Amino acid sequence: MSEARARLLNAATELFYADGLHAVGVDRVIARAQVTRATLYRHFPSKDDLLVAYLSRADEAIRARTEQARAQDSDPDDVVRAVGRAVTDDIRGPGFRGCAFLNAAAEYPDPAHPVHQAVQAHRQWYLATMVELFTGIGKIDPAPAARHFVMLRDGAMAAGCLTDPQPVCETFTRGVEGLLTFRSRAEPDFLT
Repeated sequence: MSEARARLLNAATELFYADGLHAVGVDRVIARAQVTRATLYRHFPSKDDLLVAYLSRADEAIRARTEQARAQDSDPDDVVRAVGRAVTDDIRGPGFRGCAFLNAAAEYPDPAHPVHQAVQAHRQWYLATMVELFTGIGKIDPAPAARHFVMLRDGAMAAGCLTDPQPVCETFTRGVEGLLTFRSRAEPDFLT
């Protein structure tokens, strides 16, 4: 990655996450990155391309943390816990403003838009990864557990930027532990 592209992507990441995708124009990104308009468009032919690159960077970071959790822990329960800790670490981080993907989906609801498609691609990967991780546990019904984990994560990410993150993180962690404890493949009565 060229230095100019890296500066553009760093500036876009800071600005889009802090202020929103629609609220930040390319002029602000250019000014923050200290490049010319021609440089921006040489690396990113449109603002949509820059937005997708921003989301791709966020996706890569989450994938890397997930792989790191897999590499550090051999116990499948502990891998799920480590992925959960990554979520709570994000929520407790400075400048936390929620999930970049949920925020982007709210701003770009059209399923045909490339930003929305980038969000969907990330979410499909995340759910599939959680199904795989819960499958490794062996005793739990993996697909419902993974969906539950993702829903807990989504709620925690939304609540974590609206209120004190500490009780949000504690509640999320208790929910993850509940998923690891619940080991039945039988559907509860309310689902039938």
